Amino acid sequence: MKLRRLPDTELEVLKALWAAGGETPRSVLEEALASHGWATNTVNTYLTRLTKKGVIACRKLGKSNYYTPLVSREEYQAFEGRAVLDQLFGSSLKGFVASLAGDGRVDQAELEELQQYLEELTQDK
Repeated sequence: MKLRRLPDTELEVLKALWAAGGETPRSVLEEALASHGWATNTVNTYLTRLTKKGVIACRKLGKSNYYTPLVSREEYQAFEGRAVLDQLFGSSLKGFVASLAGDGRVDQAELEELQQYLEELTQDK
């Protein structure tokens, strides 16, 4: 399956499904999404769209539908992160980090954490 960027609303549904973990009944998802104020039909529309896109699976058990994510949080984050990097920074990771550091959003502890992570990555290769 080729991943595509999801609209924010569908991503919220997927995030609720990831948080619920595993196969989740629709009633649990509706409860998790209650803060959005969406009607039942709206939630159903988003679940149907995500199913058609192959992002989630739906299994009917009795009168209830159960949903399972087919894309992990990590897979989607990697896809979305790469898409943003490519679109905004022409694949320049250095440019991305420089833009964060330039506005003061990255403190010394975060830079040290990033440095340690980069060292671990290079040791693994």
